[in-house]
Amino acid sequence: MADVILEGRDLKKYYPVTKGLLKRIIGWVRAVDGISFTIERGKTLSLVGESGAGKTTTAKAVLLLEKLTSGTILFEGKDVYRFSKSQLKTEYRPRVQSVQQNPWSSMNPRMRVRDIIAEPLVVNTKRTKGQIRSRVLELLDQVGLSPNQADYYPHEFSGGQRQRIAVARALALNPSLVVLDEPVSALDVSIRAQIMNLLKDLQDQYNLSYLVIAHNLATVRFMSHSVAIMYLGEIVEYGEAEELFERPLHPYTRALISASMLTLPEDEDKGVEPIILSGEMPSPLNPPPGCRFHTRCPDVQDICSKEVPEVRVIGQQRIKCHVYAEQ
Repeated sequence: MADVILEGRDLKKYYPVTKGLLKRIIGWVRAVDGISFTIERGKTLSLVGESGAGKTTTAKAVLLLEKLTSGTILFEGKDVYRFSKSQLKTEYRPRVQSVQQNPWSSMNPRMRVRDIIAEPLVVNTKRTKGQIRSRVLELLDQVGLSPNQADYYPHEFSGGQRQRIAVARALALNPSLVVLDEPVSALDVSIRAQIMNLLKDLQDQYNLSYLVIAHNLATVRFMSHSVAIMYLGEIVEYGEAEELFERPLHPYTRALISASMLTLPEDEDKGVEPIILSGEMPSPLNPPPGCRFHTRCPDVQDICSKEVPEVRVIGQQRIKCHVYAEQ
């Protein structure tokens, strides 16, 4: 049986839309609308989709930066929302850390690197100054930086080095799960592979679990064990990474992969044109009826605008699409 470290069950996050001085609620933005997923120990789950799909909101919910409208987050089988303040401080927050997209804006430019990395240790532990300094130097070495750089300021580092510092800070408390929000998108292409390799090496070394928020499918394919494709607050396809990339089933997944690779794997030698989606993602304030993707889907059917598709299991993938109704 899989060792699941974190599970999300039917997560929903709605934001009220208000009008007038009295802030009368006139609608709800359904940023996340009933998604479920699991993250196994030592494995990586990636959430993929266009801007506005609900990926970052999901990450914020896992980090407890957003309170869910409904749903359950289980950490090692325990409901996080039933944790006391003491339990959150000792059992959850130190063990669930994050690395943000921009390694510059996530750091205080007036703090030296040693203080940036040490901050979680100072706040959450009772280590002596000597123990903290030793841990900081150890972390710098683990992420490929020199201990001599501990007294530098963030502006004295390149973008890739700053992201290494962010990774070191996230690892300071020996977390079990790290949320990576577009961890390499702000970096030069030549540096991205270095950071991704570093993250994978650290995962193997410490049996870390990752929740990756990304839109770059090359990054996702390299790092992921499983992938969830999100569209307008919902997961439309979810499965093992390699199978999903080799045999994408949902029309939206196929379009994403086609756009990133020009052609799908089975179409490479057939001269098939890449799939180009028309229009933009509708507003989560007023999502389309039926299948939310039907307004842009190249395989749309009459039923798509009338009925919400059920989740179907095909192989190791879970698909939410009417095309597979008879399978």
